[in-house]
Parts: sequence; C-alpha cells; structure tokens
Amino acid sequence: MFDFPDPIGPVECVHVEHEEVLLMPRWLDAATVTFKYGLGEEFIGVLRTLHALGLDSTTPVTVRGIEVAPRDVVAAVLPDPATIGPRMTGSTCAGVLVRGLGTDGEPREVYLHHIVSNEWSMAEYGAQCVVWQTAVNPVVALELLATGVWSGAGVAGPEAFDAGPFLELLAAPAPIGYGSPWALQER
Repeated sequence: MFDFPDPIGPVECVHVEHEEVLLMPRWLDAATVTFKYGLGEEFIGVLRTLHALGLDSTTPVTVRGIEVAPRDVVAAVLPDPATIGPRMTGSTCAGVLVRGLGTDGEPREVYLHHIVSNEWSMAEYGAQCVVWQTAVNPVVALELLATGVWSGAGVAGPEAFDAGPFLELLAAPAPIGYGSPWALQER
C-alpha cells in the first residue's frame, strides 16, 4: 500500500519493470531504485484472475482450428484506450519517493509528485489523464532541448539534466508552460 497525496489516498501498488530502474542509477547516487504502479485492489484482483485462468499467456492455443495467444484475445476485447477518457473520473499521480540524509545529515524522506485530474486533462487537452501525463514529459523535454536550456551529446535520460527548468515549464501557466503544477511532500 502506498499513501498517495489527496485526492487519491492509499492504493495497492505492484512492482513493474520500467526504464527508470536502469536509468536513474546512471545519473543519481541511489542505493536502490524500484518502480511501482498503483493499480488498486480491484484491478490487481482482475489481473490475478486472468493469470489463474492462463489468459495472460503468450503461448498460442488452438481454438476452432485457429492458433491464438490468450493474451491477444483479452487485448482484443478491451475497450479502445482512445475512447475511455470521457468516461473516466479521478486523478493520476506520478512521483518519486526519496529516502536518505538531508543537508543537515539527519534522515529525510520526501515525495516529489505530479497529480493530474482527468477532468482537467480532458477539458484542456482532450486526452485522459494517464495519456496526457505520459505524453507531456517528452514534450517538455524536447522544448528544453530545442530552446537550448538542456543540451548535450549522445543518448541521455531526463535524469541526466537539471530538473529545475523541467519542473518550472511543467507548472507554468499556458501559454508559457503547461499549467500542471507539481509538489514536494515531506514524509
């Protein structure tokens, strides 16, 4: 269980593979990096049921003479993600929980997070909140690269750059920025 800031609250999370686990230690002095996704008890129950029934398998089975992977059948009957935004309610949150020592040498734990309301993202951008929150990050990064605020050579993840300009542009009101503030919570 992870206690997300309001308006979300406690949500059951699961470990998933994600690029941050590999990229962050390249640029940040971190002893441990994990990635967790808050799915909630109901959705995790659905995933467990699909697994128990073998419907998450990629191994093809023969159905009426046709070979098909069970996971492909499940994916085929799910709603089109592009159509669910207007039916969604609530918010999504992306963040990083950092535990370590503060500048005073004492233990400190902070949660830097970004909450996006589905109602806001649908009204402002016509995209559901998870899609918008995922898409805005490379847009902000490209803008910082295009304007020369960020620069470098080769392939580098966002962790390789100064976070300040990114967070400022993300939170700045339109048309200067994207009007989506972030927050830092002491824990």
